This record gives sequence, C-alpha cells and structure tokens, in this order.
Amino acid sequence: MPSWPKTFDVSPKVADALTSAQPVVALESAVISHGLPRQTGVDTALHLEDLVREGKAVPATMAVIDGRIKVGLLPGEFERLTSADTMKIAGRDLPVAVASSATGGLTVSATVALADFLGIKVICTGGIGGVHLGAELTWDVSADLLALSRYPVAVVCAGAKAICDVGRTLEYLDTVGVTVVTYRTDRFPGFYMEDSGLEAPRRIAAPEDAARIMIVKRTMGQRTGLLIANPVPADAALPPLLVEDAVRRATERARAAGVRGEDLTPYLLAALSEITEGASLRANIALLRANASLAAQVASAMTQVAS
Repeated sequence: MPSWPKTFDVSPKVADALTSAQPVVALESAVISHGLPRQTGVDTALHLEDLVREGKAVPATMAVIDGRIKVGLLPGEFERLTSADTMKIAGRDLPVAVASSATGGLTVSATVALADFLGIKVICTGGIGGVHLGAELTWDVSADLLALSRYPVAVVCAGAKAICDVGRTLEYLDTVGVTVVTYRTDRFPGFYMEDSGLEAPRRIAAPEDAARIMIVKRTMGQRTGLLIANPVPADAALPPLLVEDAVRRATERARAAGVRGEDLTPYLLAALSEITEGASLRANIALLRANASLAAQVASAMTQVAS
C-alpha cells in the first residue's frame, strides 16, 4: 500500500484499486456543495457512484472534510458538503482549505490536480467552467481551463456550462494545447443543448479511442488534458432559444444583485432552474449520469488498452 501525504484520506476501495491498477474515476464534489439543490446533490452524487460501479470502475468522489483531502467519500460525508458554510474549492484553494481545516466541494480544477497527483486518469463532471460571457470586460475565465492545460487527465463533460462563451472557450483550449474530442457527434455540445452551434474539433466513436489518445499523449510527453465532450441525452436536452433567453435573464439578475466571482456560477444555475421551471435541473442531472457512465467506460478502456 503506498504512503499517502498526511493530509490525505484515501478510502480502502480506492487505495486498493490504485495499487492494483484497476480503473478509477474521480468525481468532483462542487456539484454537491454548490451545483445542485442540497438533497438532490447528495442523491445524484450517490447515483453517479453507482453508475461508475456498473461500468466496472471504482468511483472516487473527492472533497475536503475538516481540512482532510478525501479521496472516496465515506457514508455520511456527502451530507457534510451541504452545510451553509461549505467552501467551493478550486485548485488554488486546496492549501487554504487544508490549512484552515475547512470543508468544501472540489471544482474541476482541484479534482484534476488531485487526480493527476494520485495517478487517476479519468474524471467526471457535468460541464467545465470556461470563458464566461462578457469576459472581454470582466476577464472571467475559469481556472478549469488552466488546469486542463497542466494535467494529463481525461475529463468527461457535456461541454462548457451554459453561462460560458463556447466559441471562446474552445479557442482558449486550442491555444493552451488541450486535446478536445466529442463522443459520437460532429457537433460540440452545449451543456443543456445537444448542439452548441459549433463543429467539434475532433470526434471519437468509442471509449477505446479516448484510451488510445491518452496513451499517445503520455508517450509523447504531452502534459495537457483530454476533454471528452458528451452530449446531454436527447430526451433531456433543451431548445437553444429557451437556453439563450434563460441565460440572458439569469445574467441580468446576477448583475443587478452584484453577484460575482465564485458565487456567480451557483447563483446562475439556481436562477436558470427557476426560470426554466426545473427543466435545466433535469437536464443537468441527465447529463451528469450520462457522463458518469461514459467516464467508467473510458477508465476501463484505458486499463485494457494499456495491458
């Protein structure tokens, strides 16, 4: 059994999987603490773990609990992330959260950094943060993008969150050398929408394709991630005009309320759910489930292709 840093608590199942080269999927926990309504977030996170197991991989939901970096949450720890004073922890915040004995959910940037440190090759999320709408004025660009440029981990998502400028997000990823592919579609997905209106940079047809890409990237010494964009299931997808109008109205609310920084995304997601009468929430849960299933397949394929 490897010796983990003293600030880490790695669950026995995850530790065993890592030491025996079993497929592992890291799951971010900001979806529990800040992305979904409280009980919905806990229930969804538990279901995502079940889906990963059904895909023959080991789930490793990551969070910080009382200053301890948890890799694989134990029963009762999911609920700890729903308290009012829970932090939203990006990669830059990990040292602060640990040093201050905080409790919080991890964003993609923190999860990617920890996954790479531990040797976990695949993470699952809903949508990555990106270049926000209006970023030419606010400079609001998610740390998720920088993390993808630094860590050679595969990230399964449904594209960038609906509050982002998808075109500029793709341009940023291209500039920093992140490999971007879509799963079984020639169109880049738009989080709640199957199609963002943009063509996909590259397309893959099977999880094994992603596994081979990651192996080649590592062989070439490329220290950048692989973004796998998986469209929201068709029966849960929202019409583009509905999303566009809802995002406009939610953004106007946030601006009027003076909401900025790390509070902006949770505020906007809640506003979108209200404006769409719950349709965006249902789409969010559906795409999370689809991504968890695909992430497990990709992790399993990586193990098989590498053997």
